[in-house]
Amino acid sequence: MTDSHSIKAVVFDMDGVLFDSERITRIMWKKAADEWGLSDIETAVRDCTGSSRPDQWVYLKKKYGGDFKAKEFREYCSALFHSYVDENGLPLMPHAKEILSYLKEKKYPLALASSTRRIAVEKELKDAGLWSYFNATICGDEVEHSKPAPEIYLRACSLLGLDPELCCAVEDSPNGIRSAHSAGMKCVMVPDQIQPDGEIKEMLYRLCTSLEDLRTFL
Repeated sequence: MTDSHSIKAVVFDMDGVLFDSERITRIMWKKAADEWGLSDIETAVRDCTGSSRPDQWVYLKKKYGGDFKAKEFREYCSALFHSYVDENGLPLMPHAKEILSYLKEKKYPLALASSTRRIAVEKELKDAGLWSYFNATICGDEVEHSKPAPEIYLRACSLLGLDPELCCAVEDSPNGIRSAHSAGMKCVMVPDQIQPDGEIKEMLYRLCTSLEDLRTFL
């Protein structure tokens, strides 16, 4: 069975896959950390990429101490991010709209599985003209256990009415790959800020350099 026949649908992550948002997030976390006097923020950014905001609060308290005001720090990072985006816009990743158009033309059902809250997901997709491409969306505030747990991808496949093994997940982060792999999906990684290590490479169906590479097997 060929790749194009074994994959019946594609589920995309959003940040770092469709939008060049992880790069901006990294810059704003570093800016906030400098102001708050926090060390080793690069590790925190890496470990939190792809996870939900409540999971990030837990991580930050574990890393910086139980008294650390994790929620306030995360809200400040978010405020810096949105201030930047309001002034400069949120850029799409290369080939994002083109690959969505291509997959729609090929009649693939498309879903989005993002750890970001729905209110932000809908705004960003609609502002960029991407909302109409998706048959289904599932967001971080709609699941009990966010990435790297499989729930969000299992829900996405269920919304599409397909078994996970018939669906391909497109991710940029280790947490996202772990989530999709645990759900039983074919995992495609398009690395953004974080390159895959040996553990993650073992989970991959394909490792791509850009979204354009999806055309080679879909």
